[in-house]
Amino acid sequence: MIPITVVEFGQAEEQLVLEVLRSGRVAQGPLVAQFEQEFAELTGVAHAVAVNNGTTSLVAALQCFDLEPGDEVITSPFTFAATLNAILEAGATARFADISADDFNIDPESVAERVSPKTKVLMPVHLYGQVADMDRLMPLAEQHSLRVLEDSAQAHGSTQNGRAAGSFGVGSFSFYATKNITTGEGGIITTDDDDLAERLRILRNQGMRARYDYVIRGHNYRMTDLQAALGIPQIQRYESTISRRAENAAKLSEGLAGIPGLVTPAELPGRRHVWHQYTVRITEAARVGRDEFVERLTASGIGAGIYYPRLVFDYDAYRDRADVVLDPTPVAEQVAREAVSLPVHTHLTDDDIDEILSTVRRVLGA
Repeated sequence: MIPITVVEFGQAEEQLVLEVLRSGRVAQGPLVAQFEQEFAELTGVAHAVAVNNGTTSLVAALQCFDLEPGDEVITSPFTFAATLNAILEAGATARFADISADDFNIDPESVAERVSPKTKVLMPVHLYGQVADMDRLMPLAEQHSLRVLEDSAQAHGSTQNGRAAGSFGVGSFSFYATKNITTGEGGIITTDDDDLAERLRILRNQGMRARYDYVIRGHNYRMTDLQAALGIPQIQRYESTISRRAENAAKLSEGLAGIPGLVTPAELPGRRHVWHQYTVRITEAARVGRDEFVERLTASGIGAGIYYPRLVFDYDAYRDRADVVLDPTPVAEQVAREAVSLPVHTHLTDDDIDEILSTVRRVLGA
C-alpha cells in the first residue's frame, strides 16, 4: 500500500526528545522559545506564539480581536471544521465566500460581495499548501478596516511574491500529525504586532503576565518542550522537505497530463506551493466518478484522501444557526464533489510515483 501520508521522525528528533526527557523539564520551556524563534524566522515575522494545537491558535487570535455577538467573520466553506468551530467558539458569526477553482482558496471577488457593516474579520484559508491571493485580499481588508486572520494550517512556508503565509495579517498554523511540520499536536500564531503577541502569551498561560500575576481571564493553551523538540529539526530541514514535495508534485503533474476529465493542481504565478496535498479534480468528463475513482485506487493499493467531501457548514451540527450565515457558493460545491488528493509526501520513491501514475491512468482509461 502506498499511503496518502507518512509520519516518520529521524535521529535528530529522537535525540532532542531524549534531551528533554533527561532534563526533567517537559512543559513549556526553552525549546518552545527556540521553536517560536525559528518559526518566526521561517515566516518572516517578529513574533510566533506557540500553543497546544492549531484550532487553539485560531480561537486565541479571534479572542484577542475582541469580537462582539453578531460580528461576522468571512471565510471559506471548503475547509476543515476547525475553521468554523473556532469562529463559533469565539462568539462570532461565520459567513462564507466562494472559492476559486484554480487554487481552491477564497475568491476575492466573492469576498467583496459578502462584506457588510457587520464584517469585522477576513479569514482566508490557505488550502493544500498554496497561499490565497493575498495581493488582492489585503487591499479589500484595508478598504473595509477588517482584521485579517490567515488560516495557514496547511501552508507553512508558502509565499506570494516572496511574502509568506502568516505574515500578511495574523497567521495561524497547525502542527498536527499529517502536516508538513508536525509536533503530533500543536499550533502557533504569527504576528508583527508587539501588543498582540504579549496578549497571546498571557492568554495561553492562564492569564498570567508572571507567576500569580493575573491580568486577564486566560486559558492553558501552552505547548510542551516535548512537542517543540519534534518540530525544531523539521524547521531546520524544511527547505529540503518543500523541494522534495515539489519534485514529486511535478512528476505527478507531468505523468497525469492529458487525461480526460482529470484536472491537476497548479502552482499559480507569483506563488510558492508547499504541496501539503496534491489535489486533483475528477470532473464529469472523467470515465468514472470521484468516489468510484477513490475506491478503485484503494483496491489497487494507492492511498487517496477526500479533503473535503462536503462544505463545512453542510452538517446537522451547523444547520439553522443564527451565527452561521449561508450564501450561494457554487464553485465550492462543485469542487467538493470533485476533489481528491493523491500521495505527494517525501517518502515516495520513483517506483511509487510510477505506480500511482499507472494506476490512475488505468482507472481513468487513459
